[in-house]
Amino acid sequence: MDAGMVIVGAGLAGLTVAEALRAEGYAGAVTLLGDEAHSPYHRPPLSKGFLLGETQPQQLPMRAPELLAKKAITLQLGAGVSAIDCGAKRVTLADGTSLAYAGLALCTGSRLRPLPLAGAEAIGVRGLRTLDQAQAIAQALETAQHVVVIGGGFIGLEVAAAARKKGKPVTVLEAADRLMARVLAPAVSQFYLELHRAHGVDLVLGAMVSELVVQGGHIQAVKTRDGREFPADLLVVGIGILPNAEVAQAAGIECQGGIVVDACSRSSDPFIVAAGDCTARRMEDGSWRRLESVQNAVEQAKSAASALLGRERAFTAAPWFWSDQYDVKLQMVGLTTGFDRVVMRGQAAEKKFSAFYYQGETLIAVDSLNQPGEHMLARKLLAQGLSPTPEQVADVGLALNTLLA
Repeated sequence: MDAGMVIVGAGLAGLTVAEALRAEGYAGAVTLLGDEAHSPYHRPPLSKGFLLGETQPQQLPMRAPELLAKKAITLQLGAGVSAIDCGAKRVTLADGTSLAYAGLALCTGSRLRPLPLAGAEAIGVRGLRTLDQAQAIAQALETAQHVVVIGGGFIGLEVAAAARKKGKPVTVLEAADRLMARVLAPAVSQFYLELHRAHGVDLVLGAMVSELVVQGGHIQAVKTRDGREFPADLLVVGIGILPNAEVAQAAGIECQGGIVVDACSRSSDPFIVAAGDCTARRMEDGSWRRLESVQNAVEQAKSAASALLGRERAFTAAPWFWSDQYDVKLQMVGLTTGFDRVVMRGQAAEKKFSAFYYQGETLIAVDSLNQPGEHMLARKLLAQGLSPTPEQVADVGLALNTLLA
């Protein structure tokens, strides 16, 4: 009897693998294992509309249970996997039971990077990755008097924006000398610094957090190395994530900053694929790429489903991302790593502009703020390998879509 396909992780990547298997005609058993108590749900709203009460819990599920049942996808919740036996082709669940597989998809996602300070487990110290965590923050925001966010990345700034919109005093402590420095040009970082400060956020750059002040088990304040102290009864930690690759690594599957996969989402084991935040892809130039995005989860998952069925479906599209903060939607396409020139198009003062990133003469990425049309155009330019000249980009009177092939 066919052991069927087993998918570890019931997030977007895992769900997409399951549905893609059915879409490609696979008729065997498909089992989707989720370690949370919730059916697959949308994560992007958690740091945005959900905290504001604009997105209701009933809007978060991605698929109704009856739809999964109609596709003969068996969903097991509260079913974390503790071990993989590649030789026997079996996974062991946290409750000690085991499950055989013909093919295995690891979509184990990621977890929050912990704050390495005493007091990080105190009441009032939160992180945001899951629905339960988002619900805890939303509840805490109702009564919070002093909100502090550690980390000026996307999640931290989205939480800060939501807290300010709810009228809460907010301090953001960022260790770097500018916001989102890993992915944004200095001019775009400066725009977000001014945006948050204009909305009343006390945003502190170069802030090295050194101590958490805890009394009676509750967070009271955050101290920085320069001696400053910031009161906090709600502390949200957003200092990055860690891929959930430990079980795979323990099973002998190659891992390096994530589960190593190729362009078709195949791991080092011929019967195992992986997709989503837990993966690290070896690129043709020898570099490594690990992406945290909806698009990456979906496209890698489709490649993974094809690979399980012995088919080739490489994921080659330029990655794209987005972030909503206040009345500004940032849409990004491409990767800015290695850029040596940035050309601005539009006016930051009007909150409608784009930043075009170049490496030499080649366009490698575009950030668009409140410019959805320009974002879609940028995706087409990168997909076709087209690079407008910096002069063409800077000329707002030139319609860049005329350059498309």
